[in-house]
Amino acid sequence: MEELKILQKTYDMIKYGNLALLQFPKMGRYALAGDIKRSMYKILELVIRANKARNKKPLLYEIDVELDILRTFIRLAADKDTKYLPIRKYEYWSKLLNEIGRMLGGWIKTAN
Repeated sequence: MEELKILQKTYDMIKYGNLALLQFPKMGRYALAGDIKRSMYKILELVIRANKARNKKPLLYEIDVELDILRTFIRLAADKDTKYLPIRKYEYWSKLLNEIGRMLGGWIKTAN
């Protein structure tokens, strides 16, 4: 299988995310961190499925939705009330997600 750049970027984002989630307090580690992990792995799964699928468009739009859900979860973790995630980690993680989003946008355009 030819290695997709978006797959590698997603993989890198998951590696960084798992390290950041280890620093969550116990209370947040099992609730919000679990949701974030599920969302990250769902994006990875959908990228692999979209690469193999004949009709890619529905899966690409599903990745887009899941990416927005993950962005919301991470924003919630960095909120001033929860403070599970330091602002620098939030900024870097957001940068990784935005890069994946740009790559996904290009993939959607080529699928049309």
